[in-house]
Amino acid sequence: MVPVISEHIEVTLGVCGGRPRIVGHRIRVQDVVLWHERLGMSPDEIVFQHPGITLADVYAALAYYHDHVQEIRQQMAQDELLIEQVAAQEPSRVVSKLADAHATQIGLRGRAEQAASDEPKSIQSP
Repeated sequence: MVPVISEHIEVTLGVCGGRPRIVGHRIRVQDVVLWHERLGMSPDEIVFQHPGITLADVYAALAYYHDHVQEIRQQMAQDELLIEQVAAQEPSRVVSKLADAHATQIGLRGRAEQAASDEPKSIQSP
């Protein structure tokens, strides 16, 4: 008898970093866990968003996770740490562009205020 999980979950060196994934796809077990636990997606919603996988695949991924909780959580923590390290080394282009735009706006506003204060004041007669 073939274990049901092995029909749906595989680990292949060089594919998805050697992380457990759904057979024939690059959808990792930890992806399914994130969608289900952190985003609150039901197994049906996950299948709807990823029609190439089956409901059995999703349940197998969740079962695999519950059989290997510490391993999967450790992998997820490693991924989050890597993301933080990369973000600290590489400033976000969006943040940089917003900062540049803000600086430009302040510069334009400052010049407009300066120009307004340089204009001669009109004298009003009584």
